[in-house]
Amino acid sequence: MKKLLIIGFMLFSYIYSSGQVQQKAPTPPPIPSGPELMKPEMTEIWYPEVKIIQPGATNRDAPSDAIVLFDGTDINKEWIGMDGKPSIWTIKDGALISTKGSGYIKSKRVFSDFQLHIEWKTPSEVSGFSQGRGNSGVFLQELYEVQVLDSYDNRTYRNGQAGAMYKQYAPLVNVCRKPGEWQTYDIIYTAPRFSKDSLTYFTPPRVTVIQNGVLVQNNVSLRGPTQYIGMPEYTIKKHGPLSILLQDHGNPVAYRNIWIRDL
Repeated sequence: MKKLLIIGFMLFSYIYSSGQVQQKAPTPPPIPSGPELMKPEMTEIWYPEVKIIQPGATNRDAPSDAIVLFDGTDINKEWIGMDGKPSIWTIKDGALISTKGSGYIKSKRVFSDFQLHIEWKTPSEVSGFSQGRGNSGVFLQELYEVQVLDSYDNRTYRNGQAGAMYKQYAPLVNVCRKPGEWQTYDIIYTAPRFSKDSLTYFTPPRVTVIQNGVLVQNNVSLRGPTQYIGMPEYTIKKHGPLSILLQDHGNPVAYRNIWIRDL
């Protein structure tokens, strides 16, 4: 009987001690997941390959996928008067020149999102002051004006000088060259998206402008179409792709080397 008690006690002690060991065993570490299992090639995207285009010989020249809107020769190939008749702007030395009373012209093609390159020159003979000196404009989708003006040593309201989104955003800096010297605008434009049932923007139009190689508008968000009087709010019908307009403001402003890329 005594031997049975001893054996039972030893068996109980063994079972108890085994249970204690199991209870105190450390929790195994979690199975690695997320970045610990990632390999470099898992975040590499190979297809589809990026489209190849041929860049221009210089940054002024049109790349292979651009549409040339004016190459110094035939204006009527890509442009038309606002009345639907051939333009009466003149061409001299490869430049397209607005003459007083010639009216606005617009591109025959229409665009939404785009990259636009355009070069312009105000008269070398200075005449007038403020808004009366070398005034013109580049209208994006017919509605949103990038101001063209002789702003070299010519004071005017800051949101109306060259490089301004007219009456909405002044340029970050004034980088105008002297009158009679060619200047460049490189414009990146994102067209507005509208809500389904109203004139409210789903996303407003956005514009970046580089003038003479310097950033003057940094992805600004427009409130609405350009207005000369009043606030630029949307009061007209929603729109899709529209033309590029060049403004006749009564001053002989010249344009050349105009090309555009659909984005």
